[in-house]
Amino acid sequence: MTNTQVPNAQDDPNTQNPNAQVPAVRSRPATPPPAVAVRPSVRDRGARLLAALFLAPTVVGIVVFTVVPIIGSIVLSLFHWNVIDPPRFAGGANYRTTFTDSTVLVSFRNTLLFMVLAVALQLLIALALALAVNGRMPVWLRSVFRSAFFFPLVLSAASISVVMKYLFNQDFGVVNWLIGLVGVAPVPWLTSEHAAMATVILVYVWQQFGFSFLLFVGGLNNIPKEIHEAAALDGATGLRKHLGITLPLLSPTLLVASVVGIINALQVFEQPYVLTDGGPGDATRTVVMVIYERAFEQLDFGEASAVGVLLFALIMAVTAVQFRLSRRFVHYQ
Repeated sequence: MTNTQVPNAQDDPNTQNPNAQVPAVRSRPATPPPAVAVRPSVRDRGARLLAALFLAPTVVGIVVFTVVPIIGSIVLSLFHWNVIDPPRFAGGANYRTTFTDSTVLVSFRNTLLFMVLAVALQLLIALALALAVNGRMPVWLRSVFRSAFFFPLVLSAASISVVMKYLFNQDFGVVNWLIGLVGVAPVPWLTSEHAAMATVILVYVWQQFGFSFLLFVGGLNNIPKEIHEAAALDGATGLRKHLGITLPLLSPTLLVASVVGIINALQVFEQPYVLTDGGPGDATRTVVMVIYERAFEQLDFGEASAVGVLLFALIMAVTAVQFRLSRRFVHYQ
């Protein structure tokens, strides 16, 4: 009898052992589907076309009335041109004349002085009035103050200057009549060197502060009330609260108001032209007045363009300095 040996399950490689560890099977990463170019839908194309149509008038206006005149002024500053004769190339002669002309240099000095005093006074008055209006008062009274302070801005600067010229007249002006009631001698508001510049600044600020006022009112309304309430619980009140909380949170609005105010002040023309005609002497003559006189009175458009290019460079430089300093002093929420 032959003994048949039964193979052991452990010796049979085909027999599965339930206790044996099955090696993990690595799954191949799924291959991403090929990228399919997504074509914009008709609705997206229509929205883009509509946006372009809405932006087109503004873009065309900026190009036609800002970019083209700037390029034209730069080119014209390199020529001698009196409108009658053909232009003659001058190179840098107009700029050399500008830097040696005492009237031009005085006008730049007056403009810078006017800018510093007018913008500082404008921002100070606008901020003080905005804080006062934003305080506790009825809503209707707040609306009255907003309209009253903004109203001079919608009027023509020339018409306001004509009225103010009569009010500040030394002989029959209302201002001298009022101060005469308290025994003060008549003041030469428009014929004295220092008083004339002060009068021009006061008239300019009276008309322009309404814009900064509305900016500050909007900025104050955007400051969360919870911050002021928390500061009040910590004991911050009055001037301490405004210096430590209100001004830092209002710094973006201050930046916008100062940039717009400085750009407008550097281009002042109507007030000094109507009130004093640049006098007495050259005490109130500004850069834009010099550009007007060179171009439309002396018909020297090349030199007028050179002065305009220098004013444009000054505006760009001052604005760049402001934005550079804003990185340190402007705080965003």
